[in-house]
Amino acid sequence: MEIRNPSPGLYNADLAPARVRNWGAFSIFNVWTSDVHSLWGYYLAASLFLLCGSFINFVVAIGLSSLVIYGLMNLIGYAGEKTGVPYPVLARASFGVWGANLAALVRAVVACFWYGAQTAAASSAIVALLIRSPSLMHFQTNSHLLGHSALEVICYVVVWALQLLIIQKGMETVRKFQDLAGPAVWIAMLILAVGLCVKAGGFSFEHGIPMATLLQKTRDAGVSGEPGSPWALMAVGATWITYFAALYLNFCDFSRYAKDRDAVRKGNLWGLPVNLIAFSLVAGVTTIAAFKVYGEVLLHPEQISARFDSWTLALIAAVTFAVATLGINVVANFVSASFDISNTFPRRISFRTGGLIAAAIALILYPFAPWEGNAAHFVNAIGATMGPLLGIILVDYYVVAKGSINVAALYEEYGEYRYEGGWNVNALAAAAIGSVFSTFLPNLGNLLPVWWNTYGWFFGVLIGGGMYLILATLRPRTAIAPTRV
Repeated sequence: MEIRNPSPGLYNADLAPARVRNWGAFSIFNVWTSDVHSLWGYYLAASLFLLCGSFINFVVAIGLSSLVIYGLMNLIGYAGEKTGVPYPVLARASFGVWGANLAALVRAVVACFWYGAQTAAASSAIVALLIRSPSLMHFQTNSHLLGHSALEVICYVVVWALQLLIIQKGMETVRKFQDLAGPAVWIAMLILAVGLCVKAGGFSFEHGIPMATLLQKTRDAGVSGEPGSPWALMAVGATWITYFAALYLNFCDFSRYAKDRDAVRKGNLWGLPVNLIAFSLVAGVTTIAAFKVYGEVLLHPEQISARFDSWTLALIAAVTFAVATLGINVVANFVSASFDISNTFPRRISFRTGGLIAAAIALILYPFAPWEGNAAHFVNAIGATMGPLLGIILVDYYVVAKGSINVAALYEEYGEYRYEGGWNVNALAAAAIGSVFSTFLPNLGNLLPVWWNTYGWFFGVLIGGGMYLILATLRPRTAIAPTRV
């Protein structure tokens, strides 16, 4: 769609509706292989596996929650395919042409945190390989910088810089990279699983990890009940759904390039429930085999590959895991932050410049390493901030606007989506109320039970979306004819 005479403060070539839409089901599928097949994805799946208590419980919890993920991604994906616009522009319809910057910056901040977490995970795979050398192990142990070992800092900066080379080439290069990075990690995963199963004396779905060990490993998860209990399984499903909280918002950054709705649906089907279950199964099998071989629970795949006797196998595993983790960073975090930051000052900040700003923030965050610690806690804390935004956007698009958006008006300062001076008060109020229950109250003393944090994203979606529907009913927006001043 060609936008005629857009307002300069709302438009640049990167934020314009996609002109070339050549992404088929395979490219959409690889958005998810890039997103799931990472060190962090494996770490989370293996951590949740411990909470399930058995393989059957794990398959049921991950399978059902993956279907919920599939449904939500289709909802936001169809909106992107229909309008052709990225997330911060789509948010203008519900938050207002200027209010959308608030929704975009929240997502951008989350992207910066995840960007740092994934970069750290990728660099840790390289570190695990390098310290097989006695001299580098000595360097790792005795040299420190910024609260980390000097070797860790060097590897982090190198991996951080490599990602900049990819993103500077634009979205088509991102698509080609994800088509390579996503499937590649299956090679490393299978090498890991098969090698461990051979050492363990065969393939087995038997859990084999004593309950005492499971309790010790999951005691800080903030889950009521022991592993395998109904409460634990609910927490597993909720955390798995919340893991994708960021991409629920900005999946339209990718679906906007899809050929048609069928490509979105098919790509999501194979990339989400099918791929998620298969990946999780491999993570579970590997965790069991690693316990049988080494006698301890190893949740990080680079820790396992570093113990391989063969340098060749360790090298293949480390490099593949690092590349796959770069894939998710580029797809899930770099692209989103680039669009979101560019949306604040379109005339001065391009897609590439926005990405550079996000990368710089991730570099600054590294000494503080807020992503270190319990995986489930980090996922739920980060995800909770975005629940209200998703609830508002989905309610506005599907219930209030009934799936119809004036795309041209998204780029008009004095058009249909101006609301109150460019801000939709209904959306701002609903987001504030939703955030109180999803983000603020759960972290203020003991006002709410501990388990509330696990479901913070869900409370945010339901309360934020519900309040927006009530306010939109009480204060319906008035259609404004597009004008120029």
